[in-house]
Amino acid sequence: MNSIFNFMTKTPGEIDMLIAQRIRAIRKRRKISQKRLSEKSGVSLGSVKRFEQSGEISLISLTKIAIALEIESELENLFKEVPFLSIEEIINGQD
Repeated sequence: MNSIFNFMTKTPGEIDMLIAQRIRAIRKRRKISQKRLSEKSGVSLGSVKRFEQSGEISLISLTKIAIALEIESELENLFKEVPFLSIEEIINGQD
């Protein structure tokens, strides 16, 4: 499985589902039930189930789940090293 997202060819819904599938795989390989993840994260069981089925979740709930799974550094590094797209962007970033 490629660990790099290819956002150029995916819809927002497809990206959300990809993230949900990855979180579900991590939960399962750690032998944590949805109920236990709900208890550990403080996210309702319904929200955990909906996330895994549809990819829909609030950012705060995703963060709580990541912390519960001890993968919060993945979120902390999100957008950390985004390459510049143009010279103009480099100049604008020097403020």
